[in-house]
This record gives sequence, C-alpha cells and structure tokens, in this order.
Amino acid sequence: MKPSELREVTIDDLKLKEKDLRKELFNLRFQQATGEIENPMRMRAIKKDIARMLTIITEKKKKDENK
Repeated sequence: MKPSELREVTIDDLKLKEKDLRKELFNLRFQQATGEIENPMRMRAIKKDIARMLTIITEKKKKDENK
C-alpha cells in the first residue's frame, strides 16, 4: 500500500492490518522452511509494508500528542 493511502486510515485499522501482515509473514516463513514458497519476494514486500505501517502509526501518535 502507498503511504498516502495509509495516512487516511485510523490507527486501529492500521494495527489490524499490521497484525494480518504479520500472520501472513509467519506463514510465508513456514513455507520457506519447508521449501513450498512460491514467491519469496513477497516476504520482502510484507516486511516493508509492516515497517511502513509502524512508521505511520508513530507519526499519527506524535501528531495526536502535539494537539
């Protein structure tokens, strides 16, 4: 997802999406360990999406504190 799209979402929704991505990453790690993974580059994309969401959550929290 693009950061501009993520900034429009609430913090609670971002946390839910992050949780879903972490579950998907967990499953991909199992697939990699068993040699069943179809697209190993998907792991990289998910990690970046998680980091992007965490960054935006932090930005939103800091913005709320300054108000």
